[in-house]
Amino acid sequence: MSSVSKREIAKMIDHSLLHPTMDDQTLRDGIELARKYNVASVCIKPYAVKMAAELLKGSDVMVCTVIGFPHGNSRVDVKVFETGKAIEDGAVEIDMVVNTGKVLSEDWEYVSREIAAVVAVTKKHGAALKVIFENDFLPEDKYKIMLCKICSEHRVEFVKTSTGYGYIKQADGSYNYKGATHHDLELMRKHSAPEVQVKAAGGVRTLEDTLKVRELGVTRIGATATEAIILAVEGKEARNIPEGY
Repeated sequence: MSSVSKREIAKMIDHSLLHPTMDDQTLRDGIELARKYNVASVCIKPYAVKMAAELLKGSDVMVCTVIGFPHGNSRVDVKVFETGKAIEDGAVEIDMVVNTGKVLSEDWEYVSREIAAVVAVTKKHGAALKVIFENDFLPEDKYKIMLCKICSEHRVEFVKTSTGYGYIKQADGSYNYKGATHHDLELMRKHSAPEVQVKAAGGVRTLEDTLKVRELGVTRIGATATEAIILAVEGKEARNIPEGY
C-alpha cells in the first residue's frame, strides 16, 4: 500500500465538536486542536459558528455546522433559515440531516424538495452541502440508494452516513449505533455520481479505520479522535513505515 502523508489524512478530517455537554471552553480547545493539526474543518454546534470563524481566521481550517441536527425533523423552511444564518455567521460547509420519517414513508417528492431547498442556499453562497442519511435508521438498502440518486440529481457535495447520535435499540436492550459500515460506504460510493463525495461518520476512531474507509472511496470523515489519528500518522512517518501496515 502506498504511503499517505500526514496532511492527506488531516485534510480528510472534520473535527467534530457537537456533543451537547461541550461547554464554551471545550469548544475553544477543540477549535485550537483542529487548527494545530490543520484538519479539513471544525464541525461545530450552530450557536458557536461565529466563535469558530473568529478563532480560525488566517488558518486553512474551514467552519462547518449542522442543520436539523440530530434527528432531521425540522420543517423545510426552518432548515433553509438555519442554513442561511449559519452561512451568515461564517460556516462554509453545512451538514444537513434528512427527514427520516419522510424517507421511510418513501415520500421522495418531499425529500427531494427539502434537499433542493437547502442546496439552493448553499450554492448561492458558495458553501458545500453534506446530506446526512442516518443509515442506522434505514433498514433496507433501497432507502440509501434512492437518497444517493436524489443527492446526485441536486449536485450536493457530499453524502454522509450518520450523525453519530442515531441510537437504536440493540438485542440486549441497550442503545447504540453502527455508524459508517463498510457495506454502506461501498453502497453510497457506487450509487452516487462521481462528483459527489462520501463522508464517513460514526465509528471512525483510529488511523486504521481512516485508511480502510479511504480505500472504499471516502474523502472525508467525522472524527472526535482527531489527535489520536494524527499522532498515529506521525508515529508511522517517524519509523518510515508505509501507511496501512
